[in-house]
Amino acid sequence: MSDITVLVLDDHEVVRRGICDILERADGIAVVAEASTVAQAVRRAEAVRPQVILSDLRLPDGTGLDVIHHVRAKLPDTHIVVLTSYDDDEAKAAARNAGADLFLAKTAGSAEVLQAVRDAASGREHGQHIAVHEDDVVARLTPMERRVLDLVGAGLSNREIAEKLGIAEKTVKNHVTSVLAKMGLQRRTQVVAWATARRAQSFRG
Repeated sequence: MSDITVLVLDDHEVVRRGICDILERADGIAVVAEASTVAQAVRRAEAVRPQVILSDLRLPDGTGLDVIHHVRAKLPDTHIVVLTSYDDDEAKAAARNAGADLFLAKTAGSAEVLQAVRDAASGREHGQHIAVHEDDVVARLTPMERRVLDLVGAGLSNREIAEKLGIAEKTVKNHVTSVLAKMGLQRRTQVVAWATARRAQSFRG
């Protein structure tokens, strides 16, 4: 069986690379292109004809709706998973009406990301909203793990976190391992991507 081919579209490089990292480590999935704008996505999608596009809704030169409309007209066999970092039912309804297959929160864990891609590629559950909301993710963590999460997301090293919190570096490492496990992530770069999406959500309101 051939790999599921995916194009990842997001204007935040750290978020985009975090998603790609999750996909590239999975069996049976291949990231064949990345894009940060509507123009790039349209051009590269036509070139590589991916089975699935993971698309942000808000982009520098337009919206994910522009991509969806183009793909539906030119690449009818390509499925689209819309990435969301905020609750906007009107935007989601518009995306669904335009032809989006699934919705996925940027704060979702790696398992949800992979499942969304596989579901979209197989055509299962058209229109399903797959999302792990920020509050649900954070609620899994202890108070100390939340502090460690914030500091990892800010780009601090284990040593810097240990100094800031007044705890042993080994203890920080244990907390980071626990945070990754609870969030369904594998690398701290993915935590940074999660934190970036969280800040973007707060900024956009």
